[in-house]
Amino acid sequence: MVVCCENCHQPYPETGFPFRCPACGGMYDYAQPPVFDSSRVDSSQPGMWRYRHTFDLPADAPVTYLGEGMTPLIRFAISGKQVGLKMESQNPTGSYKDRGSAVLVSKLISRGVKLAVEDSSGNAGASFAAYAGCGGVKARIYIPENAAGPKRLQIERQGAELVRVAGPRSEAARAVLQDAESGIPYASHACIPFGLTGIATMAYEIWETLQSAPGSVIAPVGHGGLLLGIMRGFQSLKNAGLITETPFYVGVQAANCSPMVEAYEHGKLELNQYTEGWTLAEGVRVSKPARGKALLQEMDHGTFIAIPEEEILPAFYELARKGLYVEPTAALGWSALVKLIHQLVEPIIVVLTGSGLKYI
Repeated sequence: MVVCCENCHQPYPETGFPFRCPACGGMYDYAQPPVFDSSRVDSSQPGMWRYRHTFDLPADAPVTYLGEGMTPLIRFAISGKQVGLKMESQNPTGSYKDRGSAVLVSKLISRGVKLAVEDSSGNAGASFAAYAGCGGVKARIYIPENAAGPKRLQIERQGAELVRVAGPRSEAARAVLQDAESGIPYASHACIPFGLTGIATMAYEIWETLQSAPGSVIAPVGHGGLLLGIMRGFQSLKNAGLITETPFYVGVQAANCSPMVEAYEHGKLELNQYTEGWTLAEGVRVSKPARGKALLQEMDHGTFIAIPEEEILPAFYELARKGLYVEPTAALGWSALVKLIHQLVEPIIVVLTGSGLKYI
C-alpha cells in the first residue's frame, strides 16, 4: 500500500515517523483504498485482526490487541425501515478510536518508537494511552482543559503523561506541535493515515453481518477519519467484487461547529478556518478537519448534515431509554436518522461512536 504526500506526492519514508511531509509540509494519505481479499480473512485471529492482510503493517509487527473490533450490530425496525446500530461504544476503551489505535501503535513499535505524543478531546487520547501501554510505548497526550472528566481520568490511569491546555480543542493541537517539531514522533490520529485501515474494518464487519452492503451509513464527523475509513472499507469490498454498490453516506456534525457541512453546501473542495463553537458533542468540535479535503473529494454518493445544539441532548436521552447509553457525540447519528429516515435507503447503519460512561 502506497502512502504519499497529498501535495507533492513524495512517498512516506522507510524510516522515522513524520506526521507531515518534510519536503512541503503536506499531509500523508494512502494513494488507494486497502486491498481486501476474502480468501485471506483469518478467522483464527482475534477481533478485527482477522483482516490483518488489509493493514499496512510489516509481517513482524506486533499485534496490539485489547479486544477491539467485531462489535455488535443491534437491529431495529424504525418507521418501517431496517436500522442497524453499530455499537462502537463497546470497544475496549469505549470508542471506535480503538480500531485506529491498534494499528497505529503496532506501526509505531515496528519502527522502534519508544515515546510518542498525541492531542485529543478525550476518546483518541484514552485509546492511544491504552494501546501505547499495551505495546510498551510511553505516551504524552495534550488535551483541552474542558475535556470530559472521565476521559481525563482514563488517560491518566492508563499511565500516559497528561498535558492540559487552556482554550478550545485547537489549542491542544497547537501545543503538541512544540514536541513534534523537536523530533518526538507525533502519533496523531488525525494526521497519520495508518489508523484508517483499522477503521475500515467496520465496513468489513457490517458486510459480513449483512452478507451485503447497507443502503445507507450515518456517522459523526470531526477530523473525518471515521467516515473516510468506512467509505474506503466499502470501496475495497466493491473493488474486490464483493458488493456492486457502496452505501449512501451521511456525515453528521454539530451546528455550532460544522465546517464540513458549510464546505459541502457551498461546493468547496478546500476548507477554511471555521468557528469552533461550543457543543455537547465534543468529539466533533473540530474547526478544520484534517481529513476534510479527502472526504469532500471522495463523497460522491452522500451528504453532510448539521444538528442544532438543542436536539443533541434529547437524542442522547432517547437512546438511553432504549438501553443504549452513548455519549452526546454518538447521539448526533440518531438525530440525523430521525431527520432523514424517510429519505434513506435501507438497511440504514448508524455508528454509535462512544460510551455514555465517558460523559458527565
